[in-house]
Amino acid sequence: MNTSLKFLDSGNSLFFVTIKKRVDEYFKANNISKYANTAMVLKTIVYLTSFIGLYFLILFEVFPIVVSLFLAIALGMNMAFIGFNVCHDALHGSYSKNAFVNKSLGFIFNIIGANVYVWNITHNKVHHTYTNIIGHDGDLDVAPGLVRVSPEEPLKPIHKYQHIYAFALYSLASLSWFFRKDYVKFFQKNIGSHVNKHPKIEYFNLFFYKIVYYTLFIIIPLVVMDITWWQFMIGFLVMNFAEGLVLGLVFQLAHLVEDTEMPNPQGDENIEETWAAHQMRTTANFARKNSVVNFLCGGLNLQVEHHLFPKICHIHYVEISEIVKETAEEFGLPYNENATFGSALKSHYDFLKAAGRASEKEVVSEEIEVMA
Repeated sequence: MNTSLKFLDSGNSLFFVTIKKRVDEYFKANNISKYANTAMVLKTIVYLTSFIGLYFLILFEVFPIVVSLFLAIALGMNMAFIGFNVCHDALHGSYSKNAFVNKSLGFIFNIIGANVYVWNITHNKVHHTYTNIIGHDGDLDVAPGLVRVSPEEPLKPIHKYQHIYAFALYSLASLSWFFRKDYVKFFQKNIGSHVNKHPKIEYFNLFFYKIVYYTLFIIIPLVVMDITWWQFMIGFLVMNFAEGLVLGLVFQLAHLVEDTEMPNPQGDENIEETWAAHQMRTTANFARKNSVVNFLCGGLNLQVEHHLFPKICHIHYVEISEIVKETAEEFGLPYNENATFGSALKSHYDFLKAAGRASEKEVVSEEIEVMA
């Protein structure tokens, strides 16, 4: 792995300077803050109060058990939406100019199962810097060994069907995250190019907040609710399957679609362009003009804008997206987007299908080996 990977200037150095100036002028001309507005605060209230309501409706068995099962599905999806809409902005410092507000809202991430500290490393530091770069961006590890996303990964016979079974694997995303991923990332030597050297307090925080999550969603329900263990397991798994599927789909549609690129620098090679230009080639939007998708996905469907301006609250992304698109076209850079969620889903499906088969380069290499 090239641990000293750098982005070089290939003629697009003015792109980010220009686009930043235009976006800044938009906020200044309209006399608005780059942080959360009233609509964002109301959205936050809706998601957090619905989370509390759903949790206690299930816990106190207000409705028949069949209804509670559907509420568990809603709760799982709700936690994914809280992550998208509230915690994501807060952890980027884009929700408020007040650091305490950001820290408080970001803390909710611990309560719903994820580890704030690990997320800041894997997402804010590594993924946002080395987006879609093989060997650096840990988000490319969708399901190692089972889902192949790059020709650099070994091709297995089962990969031929990954465009079918991958979607079922996505439903396991939250279970993997809360019971495995955070621990693995925390204790491995490196996360991409980041060398892990954790403060001692983070060892305590990792286990303490995991125990808080397990207590809230496993121990308390088993103690309080008048249900059997297998009824609990069905509800817990259904909740996580719903959450995992939402997480998996939204994350993958932003980077693993047909038009995005996946650079693979070798040895001492570097990325032959600027960081901002790289973001335009490796990131994609979907359903940019769909108000329902925008409300649910919290700007994760406008990944182009988010990767360029992670310090701007996602509530403003729709408005600045035309500025980004026009400036990209002016500088000859791609603005990858799928008009609808359905078209993005199909593009991801086709991406998986192609990645699960040998590329022309691989076929030629195999033929040469056979001839030799």
